Amino acid sequence: MNKKHYKVVGAIIEYDGKILCMQRPKGKFPSTDFKWEFPGGKVEAGETKPQALMRELREEMDFNIEISEDDYFATVHHIYPEFEITMDTFLCRVTDPRFVRKEHVDHCWLAPKDMPKLDWAAADYPIVEKLVERDSATNCRISRL
Repeated sequence: MNKKHYKVVGAIIEYDGKILCMQRPKGKFPSTDFKWEFPGGKVEAGETKPQALMRELREEMDFNIEISEDDYFATVHHIYPEFEITMDTFLCRVTDPRFVRKEHVDHCWLAPKDMPKLDWAAADYPIVEKLVERDSATNCRISRL
């Protein structure tokens, strides 16, 4: 049986050295119920990836963020038991962290080193690992100055 394949986008929203982590509600796919994720969603026909991400953030969070192709961070392909996704993520630095949580059940802002403590959706976890590596490399350079 072929699984449904979704092309999705995720926002790595940074504010004051911390990253926004969002907890999914119970949904139609048990493998992602109540898991933590980067906010975002499906890319619709005719949209660029940044356009899709800006639309999803407006719809799900009343968060207006300008995103461009230059903000690209990483891509993950993951096969869940019920479906598969290809997720492109984008780094989004914001000056105002306020938003309205419409679809998620919880959220928190964490330093990258603390992010692995959460129960992440499997597709999002490689992004968490890359953020932790990036952060530790930055801190190593700073500590040697």
